Amino acid sequence: MFGYVPARTNDGPASTGITAANAGRLRRQQVRLPGTVDSSPIYLHGVAVKGKRRDVFVVTTTYGKTLAIDAASGKTLWTYTPPGYGSWAGSYRITNASPVADPDRAHVYAAAPDGTISKLALANGHRLWASSITKLPEREKLTGSLNFDDGHVLAATGGYIGDQPPYQGHVAVLDPAKGRILSVWNSLCSDRHRLIAPASCPASDSAIWARGGVVVEPGSHRLLVATGNATYDGRTNWGDSVIVLPPDAGKVLRHYTPSDHQQLNAADIDLGSTAPALLDGGYFVQGGKDGKLRLLRIASLPAGPATGHELQTVPTPGGTLLFSAPAVWQGSWVFVADDAGTEAWRLRGGRLHKVWGTGTAGTSPVVAGGLLYVYDQHGGLVVYTPANGNKVATLPAGSGHWQSPIVADGRVALPEGDANDHATSGILNVYRLP
Repeated sequence: MFGYVPARTNDGPASTGITAANAGRLRRQQVRLPGTVDSSPIYLHGVAVKGKRRDVFVVTTTYGKTLAIDAASGKTLWTYTPPGYGSWAGSYRITNASPVADPDRAHVYAAAPDGTISKLALANGHRLWASSITKLPEREKLTGSLNFDDGHVLAATGGYIGDQPPYQGHVAVLDPAKGRILSVWNSLCSDRHRLIAPASCPASDSAIWARGGVVVEPGSHRLLVATGNATYDGRTNWGDSVIVLPPDAGKVLRHYTPSDHQQLNAADIDLGSTAPALLDGGYFVQGGKDGKLRLLRIASLPAGPATGHELQTVPTPGGTLLFSAPAVWQGSWVFVADDAGTEAWRLRGGRLHKVWGTGTAGTSPVVAGGLLYVYDQHGGLVVYTPANGNKVATLPAGSGHWQSPIVADGRVALPEGDANDHATSGILNVYRLP
């Protein structure tokens, strides 16, 4: 899954076979795709696909085609094309949601621009069910990556570029067996516990559009989401807030809303441009389009209407907009990348302390095998040693948008391209040791 685990730490396997000594020898294969993957691949080791045990990458294109790709050869094993594909291909209607695998390792769940989530057989790409999580897919977009935890598929909705109303960000909890929607939490009109027609709610927007989508707190299985611009009243409308929900998404348990939420809303400065990054001790970091990183603690957040409660506020790299998902390493390190640079912070004594920084831009950082991988969306995949920021290698890659790599078993997979180009072809870079 995106981020490797439901908590979205972006902290992968301790050993990958790729080291500081051999990372520079990775060789790139460019796999042609029937669309741009403006999200991230997922990886499964030793699963049954097309009658054989294989290692596979699974990707979803912006127009909803999902593919299984042999990690060893780069061959496409199957392609699932959602019904209606031709009606939205090339249009503004896209998805940036990464797929998620079922723990049974025999099924994957994928999003499409018609607002549906489909359960696909990993063996052949056959669709077992499809469930729509919006009543207005022309306005409500599946942006955040899908998640799976505690026997449920977790998804969230946002809006399309330009913030065209009406839409409301909401969380949907699905039964993986049949695709039935078990519960819905609406970030606006939250007293209505079902899918709603967006025009029927007096408030609009409050998209849940961060790369990580729904974040799961380990142990408690509580759900955390960050919302975008909209009204906040602390009762039924929760714009520009971080929300803590129970595993069934039934009600707001706690929340964080900046005291300047009205200014954020008025100036289109979404708090929810990134998802909460969970640290040890109940702490988390929340960024935003305002160029700030806020250190908070779940136990200190209010249950009722209130704003503030930041423990510390520090700038993002360059003090600029944050659209990426931070990586959390060893529970206390936080790696943050944006268009102005990449930085490492460490939590000690209830405070964030900056350890290193570089002016090289990046999307969502990934730690795997003791190395830090950061995709510079202007071109190139940069590999660092995480403790000191020393550059180990720069791997060739074209330009991109919101993608981040997946690293495992001596391989790295990284898509490139930009969903806003509305292309129906694309590239997946697969790097392997010679």
